Amino acid sequence: MKKSIFLLFSLSLIFSIYTAQSQTDEVFIYGTITTIDDNTYTGPIRWGDEEVYWTDIFNSEKKTNDNLKYLSHSDMEEMENRGDEWYERLIEKYVKNYDSHTHIFACQFGDIQSLRMTGRDKVVLELKNNFKFHLQGGSNDMGATVRVIDEDLGLIKIDWERIERVDFKDTPKNLTEKFGEVLYGTVETRMGAFTGQVQWDHDERLSEDVLDGDTRDGEVTIKFGKINTIAKEGRGSLVVLNSGREMHLTGSNDVNETNKGIIVTVEGLGRVDIAWESFRKVTFHNKDEFTGPAYSDFPEPEQLAGTVVSVDENSVTGLIIYDLDEMWDIEILQGEEDDIDFLIPFRNIKRIAPKNYQYTRIELRNGDHYTLRGSQDVNDNNDGILVFENEDDPTYILWEEVEEIVFK
Repeated sequence: MKKSIFLLFSLSLIFSIYTAQSQTDEVFIYGTITTIDDNTYTGPIRWGDEEVYWTDIFNSEKKTNDNLKYLSHSDMEEMENRGDEWYERLIEKYVKNYDSHTHIFACQFGDIQSLRMTGRDKVVLELKNNFKFHLQGGSNDMGATVRVIDEDLGLIKIDWERIERVDFKDTPKNLTEKFGEVLYGTVETRMGAFTGQVQWDHDERLSEDVLDGDTRDGEVTIKFGKINTIAKEGRGSLVVLNSGREMHLTGSNDVNETNKGIIVTVEGLGRVDIAWESFRKVTFHNKDEFTGPAYSDFPEPEQLAGTVVSVDENSVTGLIIYDLDEMWDIEILQGEEDDIDFLIPFRNIKRIAPKNYQYTRIELRNGDHYTLRGSQDVNDNNDGILVFENEDDPTYILWEEVEEIVFK
């Protein structure tokens, strides 16, 4: 049975804090925020109204892309011969707007060592291996209000312009206070089931967040910590509580076709964002069953490396830059299958094999595989692969010439 992962984005606006008693606390983002006045606040962190787990994704855009400098004149001629529309798009992206913010960056919070704020929507992101990205804009993660439950003071909401830097560190096993308990469960879909951290309607992801809906007798608001299952039924959903009580709810985007999607973070895969059309049922598990990664479980980033085999059966082995952009295993490949969007860290990918101009087969290191479409990472908009057999003279391979990429 397939497993999976994808993009993320919102959470609940509720920030009730209570005494921790489960064994899941190491999964929460933790660190020290230093302000422009050199004040420091240490504790669990919630980024904006959203990210709270190490597996949550920080999104922005790279300010520049220097990889076009590795292409030769003959490479550029091959681009031109590839087709006017593709060539004009590439030139617009990399030459005319060479310093524009067109190169998306995404990684999990567990891969970040520190963030240094350098403008209202600018940041220097340092990975665990000390490599630095200069990022700007691209999502509501930039410019966000950051919440921290300080060990001495309690909850503090710090505006972006007051923050000088954020240093991430290992989360204590047992937090005195936190933002809530983990929502962990199994989501059944048309293409199989996915088990992991659950984010409902791109929003609710903690036990204290609430599900809204209408019954025949009136509106109800239910904490997710009280819910056992939610199953799509007719124009609404059948909700079964931990007590065994059942009710059919309608009239809210929490329980009908206007739901923005159910995100699941899956070990060994990444994130899956499941559209309501594909959703069938979610079953929440006891919080003590959760074994999600702690900060220390995220290894130092490594450069992408492996062998690229071309359609004429030539092969090149070395360091890899994918789509003239991604070079680290913490960066993320995007694609879609069967109304499910996938966000997969490259470190989880074993093999990539384009099938035609629209579809690419992705094989994971755990043996699972998906045939993805719908993004530049996996279709003929891909800008090609650079392979460095030596440091100064890479080989450039057009996407349509790639038979497969096997990562080491």
